[in-house]
Amino acid sequence: MYIVNVCVALRRGEQWLLIVRHPDLGHAGGTLAVPGGKVEVRAGEPGDDVLEETARREVAEEVGVDLTGVPLHYAESTFFVTDTGGPVVNVVFAARIPEDAKPYPAAPAEVSEVLWRTRQEVEAAADCPPWTVRNVRRAAEALERAEPV
Repeated sequence: MYIVNVCVALRRGEQWLLIVRHPDLGHAGGTLAVPGGKVEVRAGEPGDDVLEETARREVAEEVGVDLTGVPLHYAESTFFVTDTGGPVVNVVFAARIPEDAKPYPAAPAEVSEVLWRTRQEVEAAADCPPWTVRNVRRAAEALERAEPV
């Protein structure tokens, strides 16, 4: 059985919202990431737009931002195996964060801190895992395709 994980790379101006995953988390604790989490489907419940619903729910739960009505743009999907051996399909969306949103660590057991970084700062950060760099790069490309200048 696979875990399906959904993340959202959120952009405001030229900066991207990153979270610091709580150090006690099993997979990638203490690392920089974009907000996201597992698809949770209850037996017998409808499953329309499950990826988008998961994306919106996880952003609200982790950083307190409501993405209702905000367009989500597909950025990428990847497969990986967690530190504990669990197979994961990871889907990343890109979105512009609402101007009035004030993200914060809404789930302190999962998110230690929220940070704003430019794409160049993300790519240059020694403490940023390669998958987060890739998430931001692919999200930037997705927004460029969706919102050409």
